[in-house]
Amino acid sequence: MALAGLENNDLKLIIFGGKGGVGKTSCAIATALALSANFKTLLISTDPAHSLSDCLEQPVGFNLVQVTANLSAIEVVAERALEVFVNENHSVLKKLLETSTNLDNQDIDELLTLSIPGIDEVMSFKTIIDYIEEGQFDKYVVDTAPTGHALRLIASPGMLDQWIKVAARMRWKYRYMITSFSGSYQQDEVDALLLSLKKTVKRIEKILGDNTQCEFIPVCIPEAMAILETGRLLAKLGSSGIVSRQMVVNNVMASEGCDFCMKRKAGQLPYLREINEKYSQLNRVEIPMFAGEIKGLDALKCLKTCLFENDPINR
Repeated sequence: MALAGLENNDLKLIIFGGKGGVGKTSCAIATALALSANFKTLLISTDPAHSLSDCLEQPVGFNLVQVTANLSAIEVVAERALEVFVNENHSVLKKLLETSTNLDNQDIDELLTLSIPGIDEVMSFKTIIDYIEEGQFDKYVVDTAPTGHALRLIASPGMLDQWIKVAARMRWKYRYMITSFSGSYQQDEVDALLLSLKKTVKRIEKILGDNTQCEFIPVCIPEAMAILETGRLLAKLGSSGIVSRQMVVNNVMASEGCDFCMKRKAGQLPYLREINEKYSQLNRVEIPMFAGEIKGLDALKCLKTCLFENDPINR
């Protein structure tokens, strides 16, 4: 089998996730390379331990870089994304705290320099949605961190929505006081920011929940812990309304050319049977184990051939 349906024009966002060390990054890059043949594609890493640069063998950072004529890449640094957001909205956020709390200016300034638990995933996904809304690319391929981080990324709209609700309740007290004294209340830039963030939540939820626009592809290897973690990941995705149609089974031993190869292949067979039985509803794409690291465009193009043409190239 091969990955299918990713060239559908309606499909915008393709997310790769799974246990650490299963090959998410290389699969995401190879997929982006394949799509860039016909679509202007943006490859995005949300993994704090960014490895796009290592895998592509070229520097990739917080700003867009050109990989090929039709493929660009960026590593979303959550701290930088938060810093940009706070800098762009510093006066509005300060006004929110001034009108809704008893904090003095020094406390507010210090508070605005602090991170907030969960804000990294929120800012990462906001950055992705901002790029999608700018509309400069046809396809957006996301390489996530290991499963826990990926699930927090998926849950980030809910976290942002809760933050907005708390801020709105704080503002309600201020609005009530102003209305009591003046008889009316005019919406200001704080209300506009909260409304803008609420719209961001709705946009994220809309694209994540629309399986014509978004697809999540888990990457697994034929090992017990990877299979268990993939099961938990798919269950969580399902409870969030995100459906996976296919998965990548990576590092499958295909050769029997030596004693080690035969033993490794025999050891994987029970796990491959378990994957086939447990995930029979998914299109399963098996990728044979490469002899060396998948680094550089030549190796990634070989992986691309395996993913999209199901061609077990001699390695």
